[in-house]
Formats: sequence, C-alpha cells, structure tokens
Amino acid sequence: MNKDFSKSMSTGDVLFLALGAMLGWGWVVLSGEWIAGAGFLGSIIAFLIGGLLIIFIGLTYAELASAIPETGGGLVFVLRAFGKRSAFVAAWAVLFGYVSVITFEAVALPTVIDYVIPVEHKLFLWNLGGWDVYLTWVLIGSGGAIVLTALNYFGIKPAAIFQSVFTVAIVVVGALLVFGALKNGQMSNMEPLFRNGVGGTMSVLIMIPFLFVGFDVIPQVASEIKAPPKIIGRILIISIISAVVFYLLIVFGVSVGLTESELSLSSLATADAMVNLFGSQWFGTILVLGGVAGIVTSWNAFIIGGSRIMYAMSARNMIPKWFGYIHPKYKTPTNAIVFLGILAFVAPFLGRPALVWIVNAGGIGIVFGYLLVSIAFLRLRKIDVGLERPYKIKYYRFVGIMAILLSIIFISFYLPGMPSALVWPIEWLIVGVWSLIGLSLWFIRPKETTKGVVTNVNDF
Repeated sequence: MNKDFSKSMSTGDVLFLALGAMLGWGWVVLSGEWIAGAGFLGSIIAFLIGGLLIIFIGLTYAELASAIPETGGGLVFVLRAFGKRSAFVAAWAVLFGYVSVITFEAVALPTVIDYVIPVEHKLFLWNLGGWDVYLTWVLIGSGGAIVLTALNYFGIKPAAIFQSVFTVAIVVVGALLVFGALKNGQMSNMEPLFRNGVGGTMSVLIMIPFLFVGFDVIPQVASEIKAPPKIIGRILIISIISAVVFYLLIVFGVSVGLTESELSLSSLATADAMVNLFGSQWFGTILVLGGVAGIVTSWNAFIIGGSRIMYAMSARNMIPKWFGYIHPKYKTPTNAIVFLGILAFVAPFLGRPALVWIVNAGGIGIVFGYLLVSIAFLRLRKIDVGLERPYKIKYYRFVGIMAILLSIIFISFYLPGMPSALVWPIEWLIVGVWSLIGLSLWFIRPKETTKGVVTNVNDF
C-alpha cells in the first residue's frame, strides 16, 4: 500500500508538520488562564510534568512508527497487535479527534480575524446556542476551508512547504515575545510564583493532552517520508520536546509582561503582554497573526493526518472504498481530503458554541487512541520479538506502563465529577452518535480481506 504515495517529505517537513500541529491557537488564548490559575512556577511545573508524561506516549509511537512505517499510524500498530476489530476502534476514535480539530479551526479562524480587523458582520442567518451566526463571519472560515483543502488536494509537498513557512512564523513571533520579555519584562510580575496550590497546577496539567495533540500525525505519513525509519522516531520525540520548550517560554513571556491586575482583565493575555513589552498595539497584532498561523498549521496537519487514517481504513475494508482513492497525479487521498474539507466548510454555519462541544467531545477519542497504541506497544514486544525496531526503546516495560497509566488518567479527566468532564447531555451525545456511526460502518463493511495487509486470526 505504501507504493500509492510518493516519498516527498523531508525530515524538516515532518518536524514542522508535528510542531505546527501542537502549536495551534492555545498559546495565544490560554496563557492567561495558566498563569492566573497556577502562577508562573505552578505553570512551569505543570508543563514539565505534562511534557514528560506525553514523551512516554510519544516514545511508544516513535518505536512503532520506525518499525512499521506504513500509512495509518495507530491503526497499523493496533492491527498488528490485536487484529481488525481493535484497529478499527483505535482508528475511528482518533479520527473523531482529528475531525473535531479540523471543524473547530474553521470556526477559530474568523474569531481571530475579528481581533485583527474588527468588522460589523452582515447578513444574519440564525441563532444557535445563544450565538448569532452571520454570513460574512461564516465566509471567512469556509473560505479558509476551501484554501486548505485545495492545498492538500494537489500534493503533500505543497502542503508541507506551507506548513513549514507558517510554523517558522509561529516560532519567530514566540521568539519576539521572549526577546521583549528579557529586554523589558518586570520580574516582579511573576509574584506570586504559585497560585491555588496543587489544584492550580492540576488545572494547567489537565490541558496538556489537548495542547500536545499532533505529534501522532507523524506515523500517519510515515510512508511518505524520505528518511531512514530510525530518523522518524527521533523526529517525533524532538517535536514534542520543542513544543514543551516553546510553551515554557510563552509562560515566561506572559508572566513578566503583565501585572496581576492586567492579567485578570485580559482576554488575550499573550497579545496584551506583547503590547506591554514593546509599548505598541502593532506588536499585539503581530502576535495574533502568529496565532492565525497556529490555527492554519494545526488545521493543515489534521487534514493530512485525518485523510491518511481514512485511506488506511478504506484499504482494509473498514470504511467504503471511495475514501481510499489515490489521485494518480497528485498521489494524495483526494476523496478523503475533499470529505474533510466539506466538514470544515460547513462547520462555521453551526456557530461558535456548537463547535466547542464537538472539539471537547473529540478529545476523548484521541486519548483513547493513545491508550490502545500504548497497549499494542507492549504486546508487540511480547508476540513479535523478531520485528526490526530501528528506534528501539531501552526500558520498554517502564515506558509502556507509564504510557498506559497516563492515557487512563487523561481519559478520567473527561468523566463526570472531574473539572474538565464532558458536558451532559450534549457532549456525551456527540460521543454516542460518533460511536454509533462507527458501529454501523463496521457491520456494513465489505467482508472480503485486502491482499497484502497484515492481519491475524482475531480479525473477524
């Protein structure tokens, strides 16, 4: 199946793909919540602990992606370890998370553009969830969907170049914030170093899975990377560490750039800190434009990853063959890309509140996928000893167990009684509907097997 794709992605392309996916819009809008909730040191500790735990999950993906560099990532790993049913569940769960991010970014784009260029929107359509939807607002998000869909349609390399340029823009803007913080920041603004004790640090820690979703896009495109398999594993871990460092520096910049009272009044703390540090509103606009780049890189990465998951599922008769079509010229799964593009195009018509429900519900899918891959990692070490592992984890039992425990803990964050629990009934209803769609697709799937696909006796 790997022959369907062209090996056109360099190691740099892959690094920027994953890093851009992780550095979305959250660093612009959530930094104020981190510092107000946990303080400077509380936030730093949360990111260090959370980043370390994410690395454990990343290590399982790194070994498996280098050992089985096939399109589909987690689907392929779980298929080899447990068979077709489990692989379908893993892939469908992760696809849910990817779709939720893609649709959310289509709504985030017009929201951010409003900050840069405030306009009075026209042509009222309807009110959903207490929010007025205007056609002019919708067209910004839907227009972005058309551009990104077209970009991915015409080949992975144009999308990868686009991703690299915008990711560099994010890093440059972040570096500008840090420069301003070092030059003009007030260290006294860091006080108090801790807020709300352990609970404050935990309030930041529970956001970590959402902020670091994206490194798992690398295994989805493993067959399109022109690099030795061992390098794939290294790039994955480097991308996670780079994202951790980026977030730590943002916490520092915002902490020294805003006083406690300014922080409490700010709705975009990172942008306001930039204004304070450089004494000009223009710098706040520059930072928000960096946030726009973050929206685009995250959106682009999940179109790439989501379309490859759909291709891999289709190739294994899990979903209709239509999704597995590879364009003979562009070597991309164009039908899957168009399908995801249509979802993104329609998303802004639902307004902002509905999309928050979807992205919250979709998060549990990605974390559940992490859990299944972590279990598959340990099982393959036991049943597939002869598998060549170019990027081999030394203390694999400890890493695997930590990844499993971490995944279970993160799943528990969504459960009733937790601060970040899914809202009843609407968000749980969304999870239920997606699960029922998946169950229906499983039962109506073509019953024949695909030649050349690794399966085992547990497939049916």
